[in-house]
Amino acid sequence: MRFQRIIITPTRAARLLLLLLWGGGFLGLADGEESLSPTTMVAPPAQVISESLSTSGPPEQSAASIQALTISENGVIYAGSFGYGVFQTMDRGATWSRVGAGVTDPFILSLAITKHGIVYAGTLRGGVFRSRDEGNTWQSVNEGLKQLEVKALMVVDRELYAGTGDGVYRLRDTDDRWMPVTTGLDDILVHSLARSTDGTLFAGTSGKGIFRLPPRSSGWVRVRHGLKDHEGMIENFIRVLAIDQDQSILAGTFDGGVFRSVDGGLTWRSISRALPNDSIRGIVLSDHGLVVATGHGIFKTVDKGKQWIPLNKGLTNLSIQVLIGWGEKGLYAGTSSGVFRSDDGLSWIAVNQGLEAEMAPPPFLFR
Repeated sequence: MRFQRIIITPTRAARLLLLLLWGGGFLGLADGEESLSPTTMVAPPAQVISESLSTSGPPEQSAASIQALTISENGVIYAGSFGYGVFQTMDRGATWSRVGAGVTDPFILSLAITKHGIVYAGTLRGGVFRSRDEGNTWQSVNEGLKQLEVKALMVVDRELYAGTGDGVYRLRDTDDRWMPVTTGLDDILVHSLARSTDGTLFAGTSGKGIFRLPPRSSGWVRVRHGLKDHEGMIENFIRVLAIDQDQSILAGTFDGGVFRSVDGGLTWRSISRALPNDSIRGIVLSDHGLVVATGHGIFKTVDKGKQWIPLNKGLTNLSIQVLIGWGEKGLYAGTSSGVFRSDDGLSWIAVNQGLEAEMAPPPFLFR
């Protein structure tokens, strides 16, 4: 029998303790920081849960916890909340309205929009929903999916890819049935997706690291070289994937910082030694540098990770859940208490009118 060496630091011990206190099965954090399916509970990810440890009861929120954001080409923004469904704004967040008639699961984990304005929402237990009328009405699109937890959605041309609790699936925009993307990810929760210009697909998983699927390959292959944090532990929990203009691949982990690969994902190197927080929730690339959202604020580097500059002026909530950029028109951050917008990339303002919400119902009570 082979035993694996496990290093337990105080932070990791606290996380494991909280998971043990909750017990097995499904765990849903009240502030929407993260949701864990039974798949992930087998090997609990090292998540940042300081907010949960420091509070004695459920937090009171003035705005919904936003887990997903996406922007159409004409500037319509959709926000996916943890417990309140889908919201929409047409004025850069100045006012929001709730949309999503037909979305039966209010716990939204992922959003994507095509060039033609078709919006997709991935949910915690209800699978995928599609809207062809700018969010006014939605229809379930789940035929072919084995599991209905959808953590990631990615549009490529006229196809939609979904990261689910049972690997990766593909849906053509003219079809209503999902097809599995080859073999090698059965029963594995896929948390993030990316695709390089040569057609190689990358899948970041909860518990099994990163997999790559080159064009015409017969199956997914796990990447194993270089994904080690400063403690020497292999980072198996990948939250975010992104590809820059040089086709370098960036991987944001649950608590091991940011890694970069310049050889198509074969080898990786940490670029976040100087980053104050290692829980990565979003990566935005631009000509002016790399912006990363963490469990304790937003930071930017212009020298590939040698130095990180905080970009937190005006952020009253540093628990970032998702970060997106819209060219030169600003950054948007979804937090556990609403949305913030930055027009200059340095300071932020809250844009929550219409996002006000009371405590969301527990996700484990959802039917």
